[in-house]
Amino acid sequence: MRPRVILHMMSSIDGRITPEGWPASAASDEVYEAVHRALAADGWLVGRHTMDEFSQGAPRPVSADRSYPRQAWKARAAGMGPYAVCLDPSGRLHLDRDRVNGDAVVAVLSDAVPDDHLAELRRDGISYLFAGGPKLDLVFAICALRAEFGVETLLLEGGGATNGAFLCADLVDEISLLVLPIADGKPGTPTTFDGNRFGASRLALISATPLAGDIIHLRYHVLPRGDLGTMAGE
Repeated sequence: MRPRVILHMMSSIDGRITPEGWPASAASDEVYEAVHRALAADGWLVGRHTMDEFSQGAPRPVSADRSYPRQAWKARAAGMGPYAVCLDPSGRLHLDRDRVNGDAVVAVLSDAVPDDHLAELRRDGISYLFAGGPKLDLVFAICALRAEFGVETLLLEGGGATNGAFLCADLVDEISLLVLPIADGKPGTPTTFDGNRFGASRLALISATPLAGDIIHLRYHVLPRGDLGTMAGE
């Protein structure tokens, strides 16, 4: 059984999720984090590019002195969730820290990640698991998060390509979207869902709640489209 996946994002009214050029008064991280906490998930998941924003310092690579088994590893200090989960199939992320926003980091890797990178993760106290290769099997990945780390509810928080891969795989159960009072329109910028190859998904409204700052919190059930594939890359 897999975890329940809730997409939680903040966007302009036209779906843009990159805040460059937005008025500071309109984009509310405080509101976003308050809703994030209220959803009470066991972990939150992002792609490599999104997690890279939390990197600390320059990369400090390691040369491994042994070969590591391709199986889940949990750092001693990881404790219980919530977890900060990152999809990093190629092992390119160098966080240099074991927690993000207070949550223990878990890297989801492909089998092709070199031992040097596993040694780096172990040095930094970052837990990890494997989900196939060279592309990640998203179903396997989130089922492993449940089995190995006890994640029953998972927040999916971008970027657009990662969100689109989950939508393609029919793995989004609910959408929690904070619509900001901003009309963006910049061409070529990421949106809430990018790269969806299987067409539109139908939604069923749960609620529409006005929040502070003219923000609207929309919640939807995502209606299943059947078995549409499960593979994702970066």
